[in-house]
Amino acid sequence: MTNICLKVSYDGTNFSGFQLQAGNIPTIQGALEAALNRIYRQPVRITAAGRTDAGVHALGQVVNYPAPFYIPVDKIPRAINSLVPREIVVWEAEKRSARFHARFSARKKFYSYTLDRAPFPRVMKRRYTWHCPFSLDLGAMAEGASLLGGRHDFSAFRARGSSTGSPVKTLHRVLVINLPDQQLLRFTFEGEGFLYKMVRLMVGSLIRVGRGRLRPVDLAEALAGRQPGAVGPVAPPRGLCLEKVEY
Repeated sequence: MTNICLKVSYDGTNFSGFQLQAGNIPTIQGALEAALNRIYRQPVRITAAGRTDAGVHALGQVVNYPAPFYIPVDKIPRAINSLVPREIVVWEAEKRSARFHARFSARKKFYSYTLDRAPFPRVMKRRYTWHCPFSLDLGAMAEGASLLGGRHDFSAFRARGSSTGSPVKTLHRVLVINLPDQQLLRFTFEGEGFLYKMVRLMVGSLIRVGRGRLRPVDLAEALAGRQPGAVGPVAPPRGLCLEKVEY
């Protein structure tokens, strides 16, 4: 069998997350596997770099699967795209070695979270941003973001329902990027891996710092397990996007 790697973008608004679920619940995995089952005329199971939650988007999700028989890789994206909902687009396919695994071979993942800073919600952005028109102290938020970087036990920033894997993760970079001309504020997170709802909990915490309801140092205290009340709330899923995965 040939190990095929796909790069996928999707609007997660109308899906119950990436991971396959029982019943007729719409998921990204379910739509992709249904398309592959038709193409190969037998069951095909895919593996993803990350299982995004309901309502979360992706520009650079990566999946792989063992192809039952040969199809030219340049034909695969068009074949899949003709069978999946229009909110999903496969934009690249390639052959990889048998050792390649979309999740376990990943070195870094890059997420973004975007706030709409306009006075009123903008219709064309509401599916992909969290509307936050209130005043924010960007300097304090940047300081708080810098304290989240590095290797830490992120247990405090893990929502219930997480897997039992290690909560110790390395965040290589956390940035707060102001885009005043677009009336947007964007957070970017670069790390080796992320816990369940970890990014959304960090965003919620940083918003509280920006509003003066927490001090930046309170986030360091939360990481140390001394101030659990400094964590959250969980930011809405619509502002979160898996930008890319690095191998």
